[in-house]
Amino acid sequence: MGHGAKLRRGDLVEVRPPEEILRTLDSAGTSDQLPLMREMAEFCGKRFRVARTVVKVCASGMKGGSVLRGFRTEDVVILDDLRCSGADHDGCQKACAIFWRDAWLRKVEEGTPQTEVPRSDIDALRARLKTKATPDIYFCQASEILRATRALSRVERYTRWIDELRAGNCSVLEMTRRFVIFLYWKARRTFLGLYARGENGPTPTEALHLQANDVVQVKSIGEIRETLDDQASNRGLWFSPNMRLLCGRSQRVERRIDKLIVDGSGEMRKLQNTVFLEGSRCGCAHIAFGGCSRDEYVYWREIWLRRTKASSQ
Repeated sequence: MGHGAKLRRGDLVEVRPPEEILRTLDSAGTSDQLPLMREMAEFCGKRFRVARTVVKVCASGMKGGSVLRGFRTEDVVILDDLRCSGADHDGCQKACAIFWRDAWLRKVEEGTPQTEVPRSDIDALRARLKTKATPDIYFCQASEILRATRALSRVERYTRWIDELRAGNCSVLEMTRRFVIFLYWKARRTFLGLYARGENGPTPTEALHLQANDVVQVKSIGEIRETLDDQASNRGLWFSPNMRLLCGRSQRVERRIDKLIVDGSGEMRKLQNTVFLEGSRCGCAHIAFGGCSRDEYVYWREIWLRRTKASSQ
């Protein structure tokens, strides 16, 4: 099925006023089970560029690892690296890329007057949107991702790259690069097993107490392997093949991550000794044919890093 979305990469769009968005939502504050979150209301009337059309997404953090899924309708985009602050979800630090229905946006031309949205209208929209399904379970785009999407068939997993090209998400050259990456790592897993798998039962931990702007050096792959189990994981967190590209390099810590809402469950999960590094995003092309639209942050255990002299103490 082709991806004939109205909006394309590079389009300038304005987030519609609250009263127009409200007409697209059901009583749960969703459109075809995709929630409009309170954090998104602040963007009403503001303008952004479409970064990409969402063709397929990975849902992670569940038993069995990541799963590849697609929205049931062809009208979801991601804007200009716009990410959820988690401010209305008790400070969730996952920083998910936000999904936007076409119906929540309008395409605009450069130089046209921007819509002024009264604060009272934004507050009224926020009041209509819930943040929890139960006292212990959160309600957001991450919690509802399994309900808002469907599992892709085997054929779809291997043919949706055509939709990526039709949507203008990437060039033929970039897609070819993704194919080569996927095929190489699939062959490697088949013949050699998981990359960087270790031999630990219980895996070790280390606390560096890193903070934003600290400079660290990523340890060598040999050192990192010594912290992993036979699933190439440290305390359940997978060291993915693309992460090897930073081994030996100095990187700046973007932020700590101490808690996040788990995809599909709405559970707030606590993390320890884990950070985001600047510029480190998911290498989905290594495990999904043609890649994924979600572009999530990569999680780094502090035991995989070492402080440098440039790090703030």
